[in-house]
Amino acid sequence: MAEQSPRSGLGALLREDLRGETAYGAPQLSVRAALNTNENSYPVPDEVVADMLAELAAELPGLNRYPDREFTALREALAAYLSRGGTPVEAGQVWAGNGSNEVLLHLLQAFGGTGRRAIGFTPSYSMHSIIATTTATQWIAGKRSDDPARLFTLDPESVAAQIVSADPNIVFICSPNNPTGTAVGLDVVEAAYAAAPGAVVVVDEAYGEFARAGTPSALTLLAGRERLVVTRTMSKAFALAGGRLGYLAADPGLVDLLRLVRMPYHLSTQSQAVARAALRHADLMLSTVGVVKEQRDRLVTELTRLGYAPVPSDANFVLFGGLADAAVTWQALLDRGVLVRDVGIPHYLRVTAGTPEETTDFLEVLAALGPEHLLDRGEAN
Repeated sequence: MAEQSPRSGLGALLREDLRGETAYGAPQLSVRAALNTNENSYPVPDEVVADMLAELAAELPGLNRYPDREFTALREALAAYLSRGGTPVEAGQVWAGNGSNEVLLHLLQAFGGTGRRAIGFTPSYSMHSIIATTTATQWIAGKRSDDPARLFTLDPESVAAQIVSADPNIVFICSPNNPTGTAVGLDVVEAAYAAAPGAVVVVDEAYGEFARAGTPSALTLLAGRERLVVTRTMSKAFALAGGRLGYLAADPGLVDLLRLVRMPYHLSTQSQAVARAALRHADLMLSTVGVVKEQRDRLVTELTRLGYAPVPSDANFVLFGGLADAAVTWQALLDRGVLVRDVGIPHYLRVTAGTPEETTDFLEVLAALGPEHLLDRGEAN
């Protein structure tokens, strides 16, 4: 589903390590149920839209001037939001960018590069490896458990051993993980940090607000760990994917180093204004999280009933296996107006938890496809 690399003679001018690669890209199609990119299906509430418009109206006359390079008010608002979880976070610990991908890019620009290595535990968020490649950072694909009883999970011992072997400069851990939905315990993060005394350890918590009760955040580990970074986004739980605002929390000293690689005035006045308004209405913006989690759990239950093998999820999506041919099922669903994600794992697809109506639509269409789309259990291994 990715866009193709250049085919013309210009390709010969491309960096050698990028030749033959494909650009990241998820289909953006006009369908009845778009459940492929883990967006929040609920629109921004009218009350918040009105506040955003008021905030923008106050800022627009001043667009002849550059935006606040330090996005001070936004960092203060993000720190206050993170602190609501019970772990105090100061504005000096916060950094933001145009989506969490830009924040990840800043980290790799600062701590990766030629002759340096990054490790992540696959399957995981594909942009970690893609951004590593674009910054000339060697990517090492660590492994998750393939034990059916602990499928796609990580344990402290395995993570530590793989990190010691790789000797990386950057470690990526996704929790909840994309595309599997699995979260990790804090013991995994602690083991990774201890095993990598010369590395920055990045815990990607883009889906953190959707985690099941009792799932810990790595924010609680920040104190005393100057190499630990926790990344978040406003794209998912805040239903602000189009706003492009991602952020991180880390030691102030590490945050200060990111100023060396950011572009001048990288966060526009408009982006800062929209994000501040959304954060003022955090409770309202997050009011759909509970409904989305209900639909996620409903997907797990109903997919199991239909004979598929969903992975327990702490995110706003479900990865489900048991498919005879994932590509065939993906196309069959699309032909009937339902768009899900083929993440490249044989016999698996990923579906976003949308509105109750979208969930019903997906489940009814999938059920109507019939048992021929199910993998013969005897062929599963």
